[in-house]
Amino acid sequence: MTYSVAVAGASGYAGGELLRLLAAHPEFEIRTVTGHSSAGDPLIAHQPHLRSLAHLTLQATSPEILDNHDVVFFALPHGASGALTAQLKNVGLAVDAGADHRLRDSADWAKFYGGEHFEAWSYGVPELLVQGEGGSFSKQREALLGATRIAAPGCNASTVALSLAPGVAAGVIEADDIVTVLAVGPSGAGKAAKTHLLGAELMGTANPYAVGGTHRHIPEIQQALRGAGAGRDGKAEPRLSFTPVLVPMSRGILATSTARIATGVTAAEVREAWVAAYADEPFVHVLPEGVFPRTADTLGANTCLMGIAIDEAAGRVVVVAALDNLAKGTAGAAIQSANIALGIAEQTGLSVNGVAP
Repeated sequence: MTYSVAVAGASGYAGGELLRLLAAHPEFEIRTVTGHSSAGDPLIAHQPHLRSLAHLTLQATSPEILDNHDVVFFALPHGASGALTAQLKNVGLAVDAGADHRLRDSADWAKFYGGEHFEAWSYGVPELLVQGEGGSFSKQREALLGATRIAAPGCNASTVALSLAPGVAAGVIEADDIVTVLAVGPSGAGKAAKTHLLGAELMGTANPYAVGGTHRHIPEIQQALRGAGAGRDGKAEPRLSFTPVLVPMSRGILATSTARIATGVTAAEVREAWVAAYADEPFVHVLPEGVFPRTADTLGANTCLMGIAIDEAAGRVVVVAALDNLAKGTAGAAIQSANIALGIAEQTGLSVNGVAP
């Protein structure tokens, strides 16, 4: 079966990555691409690397144009997709790569984003561990089966959540003492021209931002870790110090997350929690002991690579995770989740092979 697809926000970085991956997907047909100020322009004028889609013209982003597609992907700034999605009348599956449908708690939305809070959709991180009633665990992909509305994750948020959820679920770390520092590429901030994202401002330097608990992905991480069992059955509520740092690479996230190891837990038990959680996952790979990932190894791939170390002296686990913020962090996660929702083989249209050098 072939599904008709529209991509809203097709002129931006996330929209461009969605289109790059969708163009190679055997069961999706890209029929409509939309933009805002770019409406009326050839898509190729804004995404010159997408040669196979040169026949498409950007249309206005409106409910009327987006309606009547089997699948619509949204790649819009926060606050822009919620009102649009509410007006869709005949769309089988909507996948929002923006923030509007990620957070369940309206207070979190008000504190970190502001404006109208929209309904939370099924969270698009299939590998994430989720604790159900009675204490049993499953994966988030079960909630995506047959879903009609999916919220793709924030790239930083999914990187950190995947890094720590196995330890929380297994009870081998303390969720109230998490520290994570991320080296991130500026493409995660979108394509709009901003002085601090200019090449002249980024080259040869590393710049921290959203320091001191202000980054918008913090409540999303906490929400995911609560889903993995934090705050239940005597476990501590998730509390983290989150510091992102812009570095001069166009794509990529390297997240170094540490957490205190629970009392009485051995180093072998800690590592086994991660190995067991991701043993059968096609896109999340725990590397051999003593091996740690590079962002370069995930470029263009739908993979999250993870290295685990035990800091015996500090009594902490150190998880180093790498992924491509536009691929596995955004567009890849959106398409992977859509595959699951539609009953398509999960790996369809997605590669584990990166681009090197």
